[in-house]
Amino acid sequence: VQLQASGGGLVQAGASLRLSCVRSGNTFSSAIMGWFRQAPEKEREFVSVIAWSGGVPSVADSVKGRFTISRDKAKNTVYLQMNNLKPEDSAVYYCAAKPRYASEWSYWGQGTQVTVSS
Repeated sequence: VQLQASGGGLVQAGASLRLSCVRSGNTFSSAIMGWFRQAPEKEREFVSVIAWSGGVPSVADSVKGRFTISRDKAKNTVYLQMNNLKPEDSAVYYCAAKPRYASEWSYWGQGTQVTVSS
Protein backbone atom coordinates (compact mmCIF):
# COMPACT_ATOMS: atom_id res chain seq x y z
CA VAL A 1 0.00 0.00 0.00
CA GLN A 2 1.25 3.44 -0.89
CA LEU A 3 -0.23 6.72 0.28
CA GLN A 4 0.44 10.05 -1.37
CA ALA A 5 -0.65 13.12 0.57
CA SER A 6 -0.89 16.60 -0.89
CA GLY A 7 -2.68 19.91 -0.54
CA GLY A 8 -0.84 21.61 2.27
CA GLY A 9 0.30 25.19 2.16
CA LEU A 10 0.65 28.53 3.88
CA VAL A 11 -2.61 30.30 4.64
CA GLN A 12 -3.94 32.98 6.94
CA ALA A 13 -6.14 32.25 9.92
CA GLY A 14 -9.72 31.71 8.89
CA ALA A 15 -8.83 30.28 5.49
CA SER A 16 -9.56 26.80 4.17
CA LEU A 17 -7.46 24.02 2.71
CA ARG A 18 -8.29 20.59 1.37
CA LEU A 19 -5.80 17.81 1.82
CA SER A 20 -5.84 14.77 -0.42
CA CYS A 21 -4.47 11.29 0.11
CA VAL A 22 -4.32 8.93 -2.84
CA ARG A 23 -4.17 5.24 -2.01
CA SER A 24 -2.68 2.55 -4.18
CA GLY A 25 -2.12 -1.14 -3.56
CA ASN A 26 -3.95 -3.68 -1.42
CA THR A 27 -7.41 -2.41 -0.52
CA PHE A 28 -7.99 -5.04 2.19
CA SER A 29 -4.89 -3.87 4.04
CA SER A 30 -6.03 -0.26 3.89
CA ALA A 31 -9.73 -0.52 4.68
CA ILE A 32 -9.52 2.29 7.25
CA MET A 33 -7.99 5.65 6.40
CA GLY A 34 -6.95 8.31 8.84
CA TRP A 35 -5.40 11.73 9.11
CA PHE A 36 -2.89 12.64 11.80
CA ARG A 37 -0.80 15.71 12.42
CA GLN A 38 2.41 16.57 14.17
CA ALA A 39 3.51 20.03 15.18
CA PRO A 40 7.14 20.83 16.05
CA GLU A 41 8.17 19.40 19.40
CA LYS A 42 4.76 17.79 19.88
CA GLU A 43 3.59 14.23 19.60
CA ARG A 44 1.64 13.10 16.59
CA GLU A 45 -2.08 13.39 17.19
CA PHE A 46 -5.17 11.88 15.65
CA VAL A 47 -7.30 14.15 13.48
CA SER A 48 -9.91 12.05 11.71
CA VAL A 49 -10.70 8.57 10.44
CA ILE A 50 -13.02 7.05 7.84
CA ALA A 51 -13.75 3.61 6.44
CA TRP A 52 -13.87 3.01 2.70
CA SER A 53 -16.97 0.90 3.18
CA GLY A 54 -18.93 3.69 4.86
CA GLY A 55 -20.04 4.34 8.41
CA VAL A 56 -19.76 7.44 10.50
CA PRO A 57 -16.40 9.16 10.31
CA SER A 58 -14.66 10.19 13.50
CA VAL A 59 -13.11 13.60 14.10
CA ALA A 60 -10.97 14.81 16.99
CA ASP A 61 -12.64 17.25 19.35
CA SER A 62 -10.01 19.88 18.60
CA VAL A 63 -11.15 20.14 14.97
CA LYS A 64 -14.79 19.12 15.23
CA GLY A 65 -17.04 21.48 13.34
CA ARG A 66 -14.15 22.76 11.23
CA PHE A 67 -12.61 19.68 9.59
CA THR A 68 -14.45 17.11 7.51
CA ILE A 69 -13.12 13.82 6.19
CA SER A 70 -14.52 12.21 3.07
CA ARG A 71 -13.55 9.62 0.48
CA ASP A 72 -13.97 9.13 -3.23
CA LYS A 73 -13.85 5.44 -4.02
CA ALA A 74 -13.59 5.98 -7.77
CA LYS A 75 -10.47 8.07 -7.27
CA ASN A 76 -9.09 6.01 -4.37
CA THR A 77 -8.70 9.29 -2.55
CA VAL A 78 -9.45 10.47 0.96
CA TYR A 79 -9.88 14.17 1.63
CA LEU A 80 -9.59 16.35 4.68
CA GLN A 81 -11.48 19.58 4.25
CA MET A 82 -10.17 22.10 6.75
CA ASN A 83 -12.15 25.28 7.32
CA ASN A 84 -11.62 28.23 9.61
CA LEU A 85 -8.00 27.29 10.11
CA LYS A 86 -6.23 28.49 13.22
CA PRO A 87 -2.51 28.97 13.92
CA GLU A 88 -2.63 25.96 16.26
CA ASP A 89 -3.59 23.80 13.27
CA SER A 90 -0.10 24.32 11.86
CA ALA A 91 1.59 20.95 11.55
CA VAL A 92 2.71 18.29 9.16
CA TYR A 93 -0.37 16.29 8.22
CA TYR A 94 -0.06 12.60 7.51
CA CYS A 95 -2.52 10.17 6.05
CA ALA A 96 -2.44 6.60 7.23
CA ALA A 97 -4.12 3.30 6.52
CA LYS A 98 -4.76 0.02 8.28
CA PRO A 99 -6.84 -3.12 7.97
CA ARG A 100 -10.35 -2.90 9.41
CA TYR A 101 -9.72 -4.61 12.74
CA ALA A 102 -6.10 -3.66 13.27
CA SER A 103 -5.12 -1.64 16.31
CA GLU A 104 -2.01 -0.19 14.73
CA TRP A 105 -1.71 1.92 11.62
CA SER A 106 0.22 -0.04 9.02
CA TYR A 107 0.91 2.47 6.29
CA TRP A 108 1.81 6.14 6.31
CA GLY A 109 2.05 8.81 3.66
CA GLN A 110 4.93 11.24 3.43
CA GLY A 111 3.17 14.16 5.07
CA THR A 112 2.15 17.58 3.84
CA GLN A 113 2.92 20.83 5.66
CA VAL A 114 0.12 23.13 6.75
CA THR A 115 1.09 26.51 8.12
CA VAL A 116 -1.51 28.97 9.37
CA SER A 117 -0.43 32.52 10.05
CA SER A 118 -2.25 34.79 12.47
